[in-house]
Amino acid sequence: MSTETATPEAILEPDLPIIDPHHHLWDRPVVPPARPDGHPFEAVIRLTPRYLLDELRADAGSGHNVTATVYLQCGAFYRADAAPGMAPVGEVEFVNGVAAMSASGIYGPFRACDGIVGHADLLLGDGAAAVLEAEIAAGGGRFKGIRHVTARDADPAVLGPMSQTPAGLMAESAFRAGFARLTPMGLSFDAWLLEPQLPELIDLARAFPDTDIILDHVGTPLGIGTYAGRLEERFGVWRDNIRALAKSPKVTVKLGGLAMPFPGFPGLDGVARPSSQALADLWRPYVETCIEAFGPNRCMFESNFPVDRWGCDYATLWNAFKRIAAGASDAEKADLFSGTARRVYRLA
Repeated sequence: MSTETATPEAILEPDLPIIDPHHHLWDRPVVPPARPDGHPFEAVIRLTPRYLLDELRADAGSGHNVTATVYLQCGAFYRADAAPGMAPVGEVEFVNGVAAMSASGIYGPFRACDGIVGHADLLLGDGAAAVLEAEIAAGGGRFKGIRHVTARDADPAVLGPMSQTPAGLMAESAFRAGFARLTPMGLSFDAWLLEPQLPELIDLARAFPDTDIILDHVGTPLGIGTYAGRLEERFGVWRDNIRALAKSPKVTVKLGGLAMPFPGFPGLDGVARPSSQALADLWRPYVETCIEAFGPNRCMFESNFPVDRWGCDYATLWNAFKRIAAGASDAEKADLFSGTARRVYRLA
């Protein structure tokens, strides 16, 4: 496998329209210090402590035809003096302001944050409705749904500083009471969890068959901590759960997040810069399994930037996706690169 890209790659299919359905914005002036025993995810913040509209525009303008994006919650710009539960409304206010800047047209036709996915604490149960109503108002028509992170593993080495989620969260009665508020309000749910937790999401999807659920990062395969060296061993378990999840017709899946450290792919260490061909070879089994299970009209490629910058740059990432999809028809490519995102997030 090649480990370095000596020069920037030529952009493949530069005219293919792309809606990037998963990126973040943040400004984190306090950067975690490098530690020999630190979790690799800490390097993500050290690599990109600031990622705002200028940085997003630079990535989106690196050669691919990115026409619009969807913002995904990351705990940025919460209200400092909010009433209990209302702090996440500040994130929606901030992102809607960024979207308004982009929608002014002074930066060209690119539309950043055309859809916004925020956060509401679903453990508030019925009380989550007030938070959701405030976020709808703050979103100016762009607020599409929420993500309540459920990623958890018994081994704290897997998630490192993000090991905060209690076990069995998606089965909690309070969580489900809050979850039940989404569909009546026209909102979707983005699910970030880890591969061993897929059965929990399968159960949630069956319990709420009318709710639009988007699985982030193909379910986050694991190859670090107690899962080190077991990626191939666990592939069949992941594949079977993906196929079971696909039987719930309101679930879609994001194809990406594979340049994060969690899968532990060989050659992806946060330093080496693999070629798009090398990345395509690594990621193809996961991407093609999802497309086979869900169909192109329920799959969408995602950048997960700037988090996935840990493994590659933006232009190389989309080249890798285009290599994987090279055999797809024009209609299938339209779904994978923009159509599914447009439908699921109800973009103009």
